Parts: sequence; C-alpha cells; structure tokens
Amino acid sequence: MSKIKAWISAARLRTLPLSISGIVTASAAAMGIGAFNSIIFGLALATTLGFQILSNFANDYGDGLKGTDNKDRVGPARALQSGSLTAKALKRGMFTTATITLLLASMLIFVAFGNKHFILSVVFFNLGIAAIIAAVTYTVGKRAYGYRALGDVFVFVFFGMVGVVGCYFLYTQSFQNYIALPAITIGLLSAAVLNLNNMRDRLADAKVNKNTLAVVLGGKAVKLYHALLIGIAFISALGYFFLIAEKGLDYLPLIAFLPLFLNIFTVFKNKEPRLLDPELKKVALSTFLFSVLFFATKFF
Repeated sequence: MSKIKAWISAARLRTLPLSISGIVTASAAAMGIGAFNSIIFGLALATTLGFQILSNFANDYGDGLKGTDNKDRVGPARALQSGSLTAKALKRGMFTTATITLLLASMLIFVAFGNKHFILSVVFFNLGIAAIIAAVTYTVGKRAYGYRALGDVFVFVFFGMVGVVGCYFLYTQSFQNYIALPAITIGLLSAAVLNLNNMRDRLADAKVNKNTLAVVLGGKAVKLYHALLIGIAFISALGYFFLIAEKGLDYLPLIAFLPLFLNIFTVFKNKEPRLLDPELKKVALSTFLFSVLFFATKFF
C-alpha cells in the first residue's frame, strides 16, 4: 500500500458523513430563521472534518499501541496494526491535523464573532481545544476514556450538544428555537453508531480490557440500550418538528428513521457480533440522511 493510500485509509473516510451531520442540522435550523451564512457553513464543515480525522488517527495510534487492534478485530485493518504507517508517522499526522484544525476553528470563530465578542471567542476557542483533547484521549494515554465506558458520553456531547447547539450559536448568537432537541437527536444517533461498533467488538475488547459500555452492559442489556438511543432520538426529532413545523414537508427528515427502526430489529436478532459490521454504515448514513433532508426542506 502506498503512503497516500495508507493515510487515506487511516483517515477512515466512511466516518466523515456522520461527523458533519450535526453541522448540516444546525445550518438547516439557522436557515429556517434566515440566519444562514455560507462562510460559517464552509468553515464549520472543514473544522469538524479536521476533528474527525484527528480522532481517527488517534484511535489508530492508541489502539495500535495498546494491542487492541489485533487478529481478533473485525473491520478494515488499521494503519499501525497492518504496518502501513509507523507510530511516529501517525503521531506526526495527529500533530499536523490538530494544528490545521485549530487554525480553521480560529478562522470560524473570527467570522462568527469578529472583534465584538471577545468572551464568546475565548469560550469557543477553548471548546476547540477541548474537542482536540477529546479526539486524542479517546484511546491515547493511560486514562483513555474510551477504555472506561465513557465514549458514548463524549460522542453525545461533542457530536450532539457542542456540534449542533454550538454551530447554531455561531450563526445566531442564541440558544432559541428548541435547538437542543435536534442536538439530542444527532448526539444519540452518533452514540448509536459507536455502540454498534462496540457491540461488534465486544468480545475482542473484553479480552484486552477495553471496557466500552457494550462490555460493561453485556450482550442483552446493550441491545436494549441501543434501542433506547434510537427511540429517544426519534421522539426528540418528532417533538422538534411538531414545535417548529409550518408545513407537512417539514416532517420529511423523519423518513431517515425507517432504516434505523429496521436496525433495531437486526440488532435484537443478532447472535454473531461480527455480522453487525454492515449495520454501522446503515446507521451512520441514516443519520446523515436525516440532516440532509432537514437541510433540503429549507429550499421548498
């Protein structure tokens, strides 16, 4: 494998649509009240992609060093595990990506707030620093929170509440119009993707003491937890559209939940965790579809 292909593989492109779902959702909500700004949209997308790629590099690095990525792992081979990239190269890639992402975040903050809101600029810059730390320490370090059953919490917070509410605030400088509800939806669906990943790897993770929430809950309880994530996400989305909808078409994004409900049945029937791997893409793309349909309804 060439170095370029190795870096593309380590960036894990299939994870990127999910990572920007919150930005697209927040932008659709902002467009609904006439607050959309194309420059903020572009910079927010670029910044979020940077955070996700940084997280993917860090996960490859951290799991590789800890020996979690081994012959028992399901899914595409990781760069460090396969030897296509060295630990030193991945570490350098993490530093470069973090630097570029922080620069993009700074540009985004300046466009949103200019010179008039110094305190808000400081708050959002610190959120950017926190996002970088969270992206790296999911698997890197002795106290990696992904090994302490806290990954779902961080995904909910950063993909949902920070990603959606934070981006919406960049457009509007407000927390109005029930924006927390779609943030909860995106956060829970993002946690559902992580949960599927952890259900798939539950037995292998348990062998190497990677205590994800799936490992802690066990095979039966984690399926109920998964159903709750998707069910509450749907209720939150339905409540949001009920509160803000002006026409029937505004409910169109709820179509994205049809494959998600089918996923629940697939999960409950599953007896072989390895067979859950294709479901990861389905749930991630359904979440992205929700955000795209939400955005699209603003043009009708």
